[in-house]
Amino acid sequence: MRFKRQADQSPAPAGVPDLLLHTLENLDGDSLILAPGDVAFFKTAGVDKLGLLKDGRLENPELLATVRVVRRSNTKQTGRIDLPRGPIGEGKHELTVTVLPLTENQYVLVLISDESEAQRIHDVRRDFVANISHELKTPIGALSLLSEAVLGAKDDPDAVTKFATRMQSEAKRLTDLVQEIINLSRLQDSDPLQEPTEISVSYLVREAIDQSQINAESRGITVSFTEDAQANLLGDRDQLTMAMQNLIDNAINYSPENTKVAVTSRIKDGIVEIAVTDQGIGIPESDLLRIFERFYRVDPARSRQTGGTGLGLSIVKHVAAKHGGDVKVWSAENVGSTFTLMLPLYTGTMEESQ
Repeated sequence: MRFKRQADQSPAPAGVPDLLLHTLENLDGDSLILAPGDVAFFKTAGVDKLGLLKDGRLENPELLATVRVVRRSNTKQTGRIDLPRGPIGEGKHELTVTVLPLTENQYVLVLISDESEAQRIHDVRRDFVANISHELKTPIGALSLLSEAVLGAKDDPDAVTKFATRMQSEAKRLTDLVQEIINLSRLQDSDPLQEPTEISVSYLVREAIDQSQINAESRGITVSFTEDAQANLLGDRDQLTMAMQNLIDNAINYSPENTKVAVTSRIKDGIVEIAVTDQGIGIPESDLLRIFERFYRVDPARSRQTGGTGLGLSIVKHVAAKHGGDVKVWSAENVGSTFTLMLPLYTGTMEESQ
């Protein structure tokens, strides 16, 4: 991690040696040193990504209050603050902060540890134990029964073919489920805003459409894309593409054959809204609040036909939250659905983010 000393500040005052700055550089968490007036004399690169500073000055009210207590009491203070990951959505950074006095002239050190990743990993492991055993039992049990049926029908070629075909279907379902679990696990283990890349919305959507093309053609469904204005996002290219593809595949799978799926994008109040609209069966109002839950399926029978794992929309929700965004849905039964992925518009350059 590189550190930055503010260019408009004087050299380190007495009591703040360069050795301390180099030590802070090698710590796992982020840190900053505040001069009088709450101006950052020193900061690690991650501080900017957290949005704690504005024009080089500490702006977060909770952290400001703790800093002022330390200056008055000249004693260490430790606390916890929550920061939104973006302007919308439920994603947040859960920070543990330790503030220490450095010198008699009001310089203070702030040590920052982001606990949200560790908490998310813990939650996933807990949910995995609670849910996955049931989900895996279904295709595994079916494969076991079908293998017995094949053995019992070994003298009946037609029956063997029938059971073997069903075994292939269940094996694919099991493979897809395991892959979705791997995808979800990877999402939990990484923070896309730690080392983000700049991605154009046009590239993101067209890449996702390309990956869904075989599925669309097999059902005679046309997928179109209309972009209101060029826009860029900041985050993990693979995660965002996976979320976009999940929305498009979901629209294809729940649409009648020979219909259309429309993808549109627009910018509204600094937010990029990417909407995927289908002409499908729609979602009952009673299910709208639960469709982003892991393993929840509105129509289990149709999910079996389409190979749905019940994890796709959960992955979309998780990707959106980790990028400081959100996802919403509008739907009417027998009319269709619109899923809208909302992400912060990126207007800077990567050089500014380093």
